[in-house]
Amino acid sequence: MAVELEHPIPTTKPADETYAAILDLDRLIPCVEGASVLERTSETSAKTQIDVKLGAMSLKFTGTVEITDQDADAHRIGMAVRSKEAGGQGHADADVVFALADGGGTIKTNARITGTAASMGEGVISGVLDALITSFAGKLAAL
Repeated sequence: MAVELEHPIPTTKPADETYAAILDLDRLIPCVEGASVLERTSETSAKTQIDVKLGAMSLKFTGTVEITDQDADAHRIGMAVRSKEAGGQGHADADVVFALADGGGTIKTNARITGTAASMGEGVISGVLDALITSFAGKLAAL
């Protein structure tokens, strides 16, 4: 199942400041509810874990977050999120693009979900992803 979402970043900070915060994966990843950094593998990548609630069900995913594209002049960052369901066959992968300007910006997410999570249906998955990203954008704005 594929889901595409776009969310605003509600901040009044300069683009350079938000750009630097996004590049700091140790600060950025915990802004996602239930996510943590397990290990930094390089300056631009980290092994991660996230616990996600889907209604009455909880799922754990482990994987990587990697910065795939950086353009400081355009204040644009691309990331690849790749994860596998712990104890299952499912995956939750996403390509994320941050486009920043002074006083805000956008987060564009193109997610692909398989396995147990996908069996919950597109409406549930879209709702959970929307809530996760909205919460994340708010926490990112506070960094």
